[in-house]
Amino acid sequence: MRVAIVTGGSRGIGRRTVERLCGDGFAVVFTHSGSGAEAADVERDAAARGHTAVAARLDVTDHDAPARLFDLAQAQGAVTAVVNNAGITGPIGPFTALTDEDLRAVVDVNLVAPTRLCREAARRWTTGEHAAGDRAIVNISSVAARTGSPGEYIAYAAAKAGVETLTVGLAKELGPAGIRVNAVSPGTTDTTIHARAGEPGRAQRVAAKVPLGRPGEPSEIAGAVAWLLSDDASYVTGAVLSVAGGL
Repeated sequence: MRVAIVTGGSRGIGRRTVERLCGDGFAVVFTHSGSGAEAADVERDAAARGHTAVAARLDVTDHDAPARLFDLAQAQGAVTAVVNNAGITGPIGPFTALTDEDLRAVVDVNLVAPTRLCREAARRWTTGEHAAGDRAIVNISSVAARTGSPGEYIAYAAAKAGVETLTVGLAKELGPAGIRVNAVSPGTTDTTIHARAGEPGRAQRVAAKVPLGRPGEPSEIAGAVAWLLSDDASYVTGAVLSVAGGL
């Protein structure tokens, strides 16, 4: 069975991605950092539909997280897909209020951890018994990488811009090995990330600036991820797919 790794899969975009990939025939191993009840719900819902979703509680910034996660996923079968979804914005506020602690956390979770997981995938997929076959990585960026998010979370925007550069560079380096690397850039999406950043109603507030007049739904982002992992996107690599309602 094909196996997909999804980081941050217990809620929001990550949860919908896990559900979509299960429906597409993947067994999914997903991470969460502490939302045990929600993760258990994802596992139960998948099992009720005859699918396999396995929760792994780990901090994606731990030094051994990439190897542990791949080992766990490979126990389910051949890992053919990686989705770097886990992310944090840090508190909403002016750049002058950014603390060193928040800066390190934002960069570590949003850029360093995806880079390290991509490196683990590249190492395993280009050598040894796991090198054969189609493989694909999808990194979750943000429209913030283009807008800069002034007055809200510039450090997050900068980290996501780094994710997009990582995606383009890896696509060129890993393409000869048959490994595709793409990114999805969501616009404002109606998830709990806004509440965790300090403004639960932000998605609706920002919606006034969106040409389509509403925030995105997590399932709409998950659909883009699923397409990039599908055979229909077999000639797509190095792309940053904007799913932002026209922003």
